[in-house]
Amino acid sequence: MQKVWQHTYGVLGLTGLFVAVIYLSSLFFYRVDLTTEKRYSLTSATKTLLKEVDSTINIQVFLTGELPADYKKLSIATKDLLDEFKSLSGNTIRVIFEKPGENIMNDTAKVMLYDSLARLGVVFERSETVSSKTEKQTNQLIIPSALVSFRKGQKPIAVDLRSSRKVYKQYNIITDDPQEDVEATRNAAEALLEYKFSNAIDKLTRKYVPTVAYAVGNGEPIDRKVNDLGESLRNEYRLAVFDLKRGYPDAALMDALMIVKPTLPFTDEDKLKLDQYVMNGGHIIWFIDKLHAELDSLMRTQAQYTAFDRGLELDDILFKYGVRINPDLVQDLNCSKIPIVVGKNADGSPNMQRVPWPYYPFLASHSDNPITKNLDRVLPIFPSSIDTVKAPGIRKTILLATDSSSRRITSPAIVAINSVKGNEDLRTFNQSYIPVAVLLEGKFNSLFTNRIGKEVMDSVQRITGKPFLSIAIKEGKQIVVSDADIVTNSVSNTAGPLPMGLLPFENYRFANREFFLNSMDYLVSNNNLFESRNKDFVLRLLDKKKVAEQKITWQFVNIVLPIALVIITGFFFQWWRKRKYHV
Repeated sequence: MQKVWQHTYGVLGLTGLFVAVIYLSSLFFYRVDLTTEKRYSLTSATKTLLKEVDSTINIQVFLTGELPADYKKLSIATKDLLDEFKSLSGNTIRVIFEKPGENIMNDTAKVMLYDSLARLGVVFERSETVSSKTEKQTNQLIIPSALVSFRKGQKPIAVDLRSSRKVYKQYNIITDDPQEDVEATRNAAEALLEYKFSNAIDKLTRKYVPTVAYAVGNGEPIDRKVNDLGESLRNEYRLAVFDLKRGYPDAALMDALMIVKPTLPFTDEDKLKLDQYVMNGGHIIWFIDKLHAELDSLMRTQAQYTAFDRGLELDDILFKYGVRINPDLVQDLNCSKIPIVVGKNADGSPNMQRVPWPYYPFLASHSDNPITKNLDRVLPIFPSSIDTVKAPGIRKTILLATDSSSRRITSPAIVAINSVKGNEDLRTFNQSYIPVAVLLEGKFNSLFTNRIGKEVMDSVQRITGKPFLSIAIKEGKQIVVSDADIVTNSVSNTAGPLPMGLLPFENYRFANREFFLNSMDYLVSNNNLFESRNKDFVLRLLDKKKVAEQKITWQFVNIVLPIALVIITGFFFQWWRKRKYHV
């Protein structure tokens, strides 16, 4: 009898201890991430941001409901991440998964709702799936977006949950059309979720909004060709226009200065103004067309023409900072296509065909810099190559480069419709990863050290109120891109200005805007949120053929076998108890 009571007390004691452990564990949140790539760990910058949130932030996630397998996985990953955000923020972040317009029966009202969401930046996608068993096709509207809201009256920020980088299967760039690897693309999207949500929260809660200035005075475009550039910046920064001919840019007032597609030469006075802006801690992003090469000129002549040097007189200042834009044009076989008239139809109308155009090479990153990490392809138009040169104390990072089948056409460069004339010409595409965009970081030295007299130095101090500097007061950043059309946009006669990275007759938008905004954010932000862009999730795929062949076996192992083991263990335990305590 005493043994029975001792056994009862022991069971009660263990039960009480178990309940106490569960209660205490509910008071603390702790998770161990055992994955190699730290898939479930947040960066220190994100943790700091979330802990500083002191007001309620509402996040509406529209990726929910009945979804295809790849989007279902992305939805679950989004929920897991936002649960972590919610916990670290002390429940100041509220998350709702809902499908907009689900309870609205009126089609007109639903269309108006979707239209208002689209204007905020919410993306919609039509998914067509065909069942492998029934061969039945289903058409579904998917909204892979979230809306992050902060204060009433403040415009919410839309987050595109999809990856900004599409991953393609292996293909022959000459004969094959690229096919997207959907699973790898969705996996890349999961890697970017932390950055996208933390960046949106930072933009809504920040106390200081950086000022970026668009420089004019040297023939920079101010028409509808930079419409998307202006609209993209206006949503996230204070945007100003600065006339370089009228004064010196002030680094204390302008966090970054843009120089976009100048067409007129820069005088020594212009370069002195830019130089002293850099010496005082300013950041510059350069989008320069070294050669005059435009598709419009080629289409008008329907023949060929010579691309000539614009004579911008920027070689010396860029060389001093660590780069040289070469007077050439870069081509690559992995390129976009343009519509060309190849003949006439039976009714006399022109027969249009889209043909590869090596002057429009696809650019990608081959480094782990957060500006271009997990970024889709960027589309330039007639880019030149960039060489890095010796500049003491300056770190250089190649941000964008061509693919592995490239070549350079040196000046005078002949631009022709048929730029590849045969197999012999194909063999000249033997260069790889030609740089087109370079990041420069460090303490820059002035171009004008020992080049100007005391009178000019005194005039600099008189106009700016600051002395002439021969070396930068602190480390600065500059980005040099050898193609300005990366950030300009085409203008349609019917639709008006198109987005950056979208060509007429091309049903695909390249990541030009993302590259531009990432570059600007890198120049002016100090919150280190870019660390989370460096996440790279390894995709460990199952063999689909083997899964189909061994489906029944693994269903038995995962479902039936565990239940059988539990039952067998229960019978064995009961048998052992009867044998031990049998009187």
